[in-house]
Amino acid sequence: MSYRFVRIIVFFDLPVQTVENRRYYSRFRKFLIKNGFMMMQESVYCRMVLNQNIANNVISNIRSNKPPEGLVQVLAVTEKQFSKMEFITGNYTSEVIDSDERLVII
Repeated sequence: MSYRFVRIIVFFDLPVQTVENRRYYSRFRKFLIKNGFMMMQESVYCRMVLNQNIANNVISNIRSNKPPEGLVQVLAVTEKQFSKMEFITGNYTSEVIDSDERLVII
């Protein structure tokens, strides 16, 4: 089996006017974190998976846990495409090891 790493990026804009809306927002955000997503920006979360089959399973899992209102978008790109992302301002900083390397020396 060949590994072609895929990044799944989830963008969401959910209403938070009512208590019920805030509850759905909180549940969805906690669902993403529990399933290995990391926050890239406010309401933009990202996760790396091994191949497209796993990516399809993760996306269907997101569909089944979507909130009833608001906008949720999912984008799946290869790791090579993701690594070509250009930072116009600011720098990417993360305390989480987020790499496709097989050996990590701490």
